[in-house]
Amino acid sequence: MSIEAPAEKTPFALTDKDRENLAPTDEEYQPHTWDNLKQIIGKLPFALYPSLPLYSSPEAALWLSRTGTRLTSILPASNNLENLRRYPSDLRRYLAWTADTKATYGTITNFICEERLHWTPLLTNGPTDQGPVFHIENSTPFADSRDYKILINDWPYGLEEGIVHIVVWLKNRLAVDTTNDKGDLEWNSRALVEDFVKRMFVEKLGEGAEDKVMWFRNWTDLQSVRGIDHIHVLVRGIGRETVEKMIEESVPTSP
Repeated sequence: MSIEAPAEKTPFALTDKDRENLAPTDEEYQPHTWDNLKQIIGKLPFALYPSLPLYSSPEAALWLSRTGTRLTSILPASNNLENLRRYPSDLRRYLAWTADTKATYGTITNFICEERLHWTPLLTNGPTDQGPVFHIENSTPFADSRDYKILINDWPYGLEEGIVHIVVWLKNRLAVDTTNDKGDLEWNSRALVEDFVKRMFVEKLGEGAEDKVMWFRNWTDLQSVRGIDHIHVLVRGIGRETVEKMIEESVPTSP
């Protein structure tokens, strides 16, 4: 299915934020730089969070001690994820593509399952707010490569040249913090993601890679595909071909 579609189609009523993002031309648009992304989703020093309850949590202290993970690496960032934008022309095409895809497949989730992930849900008649249910090999997210799939994003945000936008799709569910209304990850889910990104990307890229990789998960309210859990990974300075090779090597081999 082509991702091109008439630009006048929209799958939902546009918000003021949508109209603001559509207003400039591509020439006027300022792409996200790496430093800008750090400000939006990057890691902030723990000194800015002196009263964070996580710091005094016995469970957190035990996990940090056992894994050797620095507390600063799992803290939420400034988390202004609503400020991530696409090029205006890409946003117009994305809105049109979304409308066409929903008309053809019913939902974006159906399209992702059928055409991109090739995953068959076990249940299709469960509660609509929970999304499809899949057979999983391991109940711990990211523990088995058959329970996730890594793809380069078909619709990346408007990033400066040299940054590759990756999406990691999960059959498992990542636990969210029920104490806030954004649907952000709870700390142990964040730690699982941090460990996976470090193992899958940072360690494979070698020395200096910690400043070449960032990840985020959109809050529930910001997700365009809510039925299947997924995280976003941004990698810079290594080339799309290298990223594609890393993704290819991550695919599990048939027994």
